[in-house]
Amino acid sequence: MTLLGKKEQAKLELDYPCEWRYKIVGEEKEAMITAVCEIISEKEHKIADSNRSKNGKYTSLNLDLLVHNEEERNFIFQALKAHQHIKMVL
Repeated sequence: MTLLGKKEQAKLELDYPCEWRYKIVGEEKEAMITAVCEIISEKEHKIADSNRSKNGKYTSLNLDLLVHNEEERNFIFQALKAHQHIKMVL
């Protein structure tokens, strides 16, 4: 068995357009929902509760939407990650 380095890892191959799920984590659910709406504007999407941290400080949401290409998928990821009300994006 050979382990691949970062440069050798296989690139994720998707057939676009496709449904994509981002898991977003933050402290305030409503602030995260507002952030999502600011970033994706009027693009059709679905937001659903996911989990809460053990101590209740953090909450996570699932964001499902149709992405048309890798550039769009990565742009949304980076925009979510950079937003002040979102602590983490998976």
